[in-house]
Amino acid sequence: MMLRFCLREVNMSRIFKPISLRTSTNVSTAFRGFLHRSSTIANVSNIPSSTSPVCSYNEWDHLEEVIVGRAEGATVPPLTVGIKGSTVEENWNFFSKYGGRKFPLDHVKKAKAELEEFCSVLRREGVTVRRPDIVDFSVKYTTPDFTSTGQVAMPRDLLIVIGDEIIESPMGWRSRFFEYRAYRSLLKEYFNGGAKWTAAPKPQMSDELYDEEYMKYSVEERQKLATQGRFVTTEFEPCFDAADFMRAGKDIFVQRSQVTNNMGIEWMRRHLGDKYNIHVLSFGDPNAMHIDGTFNIIGPGLVLANPIRPCNQIEMFKKAGWKIVHPPKPMIPDDHPLWFTSKWLSTMNVLMLDPTRVVVDKNEKSTIEMFEKLGIKTIPVSLRFANSLGGGFHCWTCDVRRRGKLESYL
Repeated sequence: MMLRFCLREVNMSRIFKPISLRTSTNVSTAFRGFLHRSSTIANVSNIPSSTSPVCSYNEWDHLEEVIVGRAEGATVPPLTVGIKGSTVEENWNFFSKYGGRKFPLDHVKKAKAELEEFCSVLRREGVTVRRPDIVDFSVKYTTPDFTSTGQVAMPRDLLIVIGDEIIESPMGWRSRFFEYRAYRSLLKEYFNGGAKWTAAPKPQMSDELYDEEYMKYSVEERQKLATQGRFVTTEFEPCFDAADFMRAGKDIFVQRSQVTNNMGIEWMRRHLGDKYNIHVLSFGDPNAMHIDGTFNIIGPGLVLANPIRPCNQIEMFKKAGWKIVHPPKPMIPDDHPLWFTSKWLSTMNVLMLDPTRVVVDKNEKSTIEMFEKLGIKTIPVSLRFANSLGGGFHCWTCDVRRRGKLESYL
């Protein structure tokens, strides 16, 4: 049974102003109690489950089924202004030189092995693992507005589960226009099993969606523009990546980014209606793309916050009693290739199996110690080579079903 709460929706005309958060209890204290109650969650049988094969309301309830992406077929995307807006300049030559070609074979082979081991670990932890179809993303395609090749099957970026509905995002990069094809077999299966399946409006991705003048600004200037909500994507049409949304029951947090615009956020708000509240957060990140590398909610009233990308609304969370945890500095060597992301991926981008268990990079010893101090059991797995293709544990997965119900944590 769904619990209904009356929380005020965000006014989209004031999306970058502070959000009013309320709580009636000390959430940090409540979180410790929640951990105690959840220590035997695997034995709980009285929690009602949805008849839909798809059901998830947050990022931390007991994980029952998950989609894990594939490294097979991974292709270097062509260099575009959209790619430039989300990546550091030192990597642009790589995209320009190798765009449309497969990533180095040895690197992909190692990433594939890491993902297979990740799947094995999840299965040992009692999680049902599903995989997308293998797609050759090097195949060139042409629409009336652009020509491109594909990229990779990374489910968190494309798919988001809210309640018993799975939503396909329109995406913000041309190289990811047809990425949904890798998941159609699974989505049809979930739909036939009773799930709601929605595909957001597919964008044209014509030149009008991208601000060609944006990259003329310096990094410092773009950092200021980011705080004002200005990025390389315009408001020509709705666009968003699912990974820019972070779920916490009745409340869903999102950032305006290089791939998610205000029209995309507004589409999600109208689509979900008054059952959920969309809160827009902003960060001083000139390459903002996907909130889970910057702000990752890992429990009720508990959030990992990137120390070098401060949230402009963080005081509101503190006043609401949320516990803010800053992960330690990443330990990835400087010579390890990260073509899409920063090193913070390895400490921020974790996957919660339930409030007491987390999958974390086994090389990040300081991060493991941090979780242990929080009373959370760590499940160490290496994903270094898969990191290079653009994702951590959270990115490479889409939680299809978590055991829990719709609640409010504010």
